[in-house]
Amino acid sequence: MTEPAPPHREPAQDHRHGRLAARPAPPTGRARRGLTSVTDPGGEPRALVYAPDDADEQPYRLVLLLHGAGGSARQGLDLLLPLADTHHLLLVAPQATASTWDLITAGFGPDVRRIDELLETVLSAHPVADVAFGGFSDGASYALSLGLTNGDLVHAVLAFSPGFAAPLVTHGRPRVFVSHGAADRVLPVDVCSRRLVPRLRSLGYPVDYAEFAGGHEVPTELRRRAADWLTAPAPGPA
Repeated sequence: MTEPAPPHREPAQDHRHGRLAARPAPPTGRARRGLTSVTDPGGEPRALVYAPDDADEQPYRLVLLLHGAGGSARQGLDLLLPLADTHHLLLVAPQATASTWDLITAGFGPDVRRIDELLETVLSAHPVADVAFGGFSDGASYALSLGLTNGDLVHAVLAFSPGFAAPLVTHGRPRVFVSHGAADRVLPVDVCSRRLVPRLRSLGYPVDYAEFAGGHEVPTELRRRAADWLTAPAPGPA
């Protein structure tokens, strides 16, 4: 008698594929509110975290914010810091392990591990309703790539002047906000967002696209628009 074939199993997906294991859960502790710095055992900066006061004990919307090439965790945090209190956003801004994010130089790896560990720590200390990723320039490309990879965790992605999205695998369909300057000379809009946005839409991702008359930057009004979009109820099916 022929033995039945074993059931088909998908190959395990891990940090090398950009997969994150951290998930929101009831917090096991209570972290300090305000701005805190996360360092490694040697004192090197790993991340900045900003938690607004939660006197009403409402869960946060966590936003992971990723800096551009050669940037800093502070530059990532500043993308939405002025809007965090108004929109009750728990901001988490990691520092890349190198000058830019791992995917852009050698493939998913050390930055995915760092982000996963950071999210696990923050989620264990704060009540979180949902998770979004955001970033600027290389950080926007990385936020899109990680966000589409982990759409079973990430509900929305804010991509300010992205260059590309390159997930190795995809899960879920997070909604996406993209902004880009029409005069961007660093990541020209013609070969970046004007190609990327139609591609995302063709794959079934709901995308809100804002093109503005400017360069490689994130105008204040676009930050406000992105935060309003993020915290507005997601539209239902047509």
